[in-house]
Amino acid sequence: MLHVAVLIGLGADEPSDWVLPLIWATMVPAILLMREGAEGLFGGGRLARRPARSLVVMKSTEAGPASHDGPASSVPQRYRANHPLGRAAKIALDRAGASAICLVAAPVLLGVAFLVTRDGGPLLFRHRRVGHNGEAFMCLKFRTMVVDADAVLAELLARNPAARAEWDATQKLRDDPRVTRYGRLLRNTSLDELPQLLNILRGEMSLVGPRPIVPAEVPRYGDDIALYFAAIPGLTGLWQVSGRSDTSYQRRVELDCEYVRTWSFWGDVAILLKTIPAVVLKRGAV
Repeated sequence: MLHVAVLIGLGADEPSDWVLPLIWATMVPAILLMREGAEGLFGGGRLARRPARSLVVMKSTEAGPASHDGPASSVPQRYRANHPLGRAAKIALDRAGASAICLVAAPVLLGVAFLVTRDGGPLLFRHRRVGHNGEAFMCLKFRTMVVDADAVLAELLARNPAARAEWDATQKLRDDPRVTRYGRLLRNTSLDELPQLLNILRGEMSLVGPRPIVPAEVPRYGDDIALYFAAIPGLTGLWQVSGRSDTSYQRRVELDCEYVRTWSFWGDVAILLKTIPAVVLKRGAV
């Protein structure tokens, strides 16, 4: 398929309502060249709220070459994995990789299933997450918490200000009373995430991508949420090989956005290879 780049010159006194709908409707990779003073036409984050699929924005002056002197996160970037070739390569890696891991890890999956169900609770924990283009899906994990986990968390946060502050800052607890004895082992080894291979085979997740976030986390991404929505959440990612739970929440957001901006097939392969020592050495595990 032939893809044509479109160059659009836009001045401060020119209307812009027709420009963005045309780009989003045709999905043609486009470069929007803005002259000085044109930024006001896109106030209120209109660009940043759009899925980052086909638009690169550059700002130029009459006297010099095009440049962008604003923050990189203020405008959407093209996500190369949404190009047909990039998408095909990523899907092939996901399907082949997930299938191979399922076959190799089958004995481990059976053993974990036995341990998790010993207390009479359910095998899997299903949690609503936000994925590609803002669509919700049920993210699967082996259950690592007690059956009444929500009630235990609410009671702890109500009586323990330090735990409340830690939860508000990171959405995690280092000494989490909800986690079972076997659950702590599964989390330390990331074995609790193996059921997400099914999410990958369904196309809801990818082997590599941004963290799968819950709906309540969306506002914390601000305008950068457009970058997150452009990608498919991953079983692992830059956040996984950069400290995991030892990384601050804001840094995890930055790593998610960096992944989308710089995606490449071989970058995914490199992250997968780096994930193995990160998990084995338990760097940042909770």
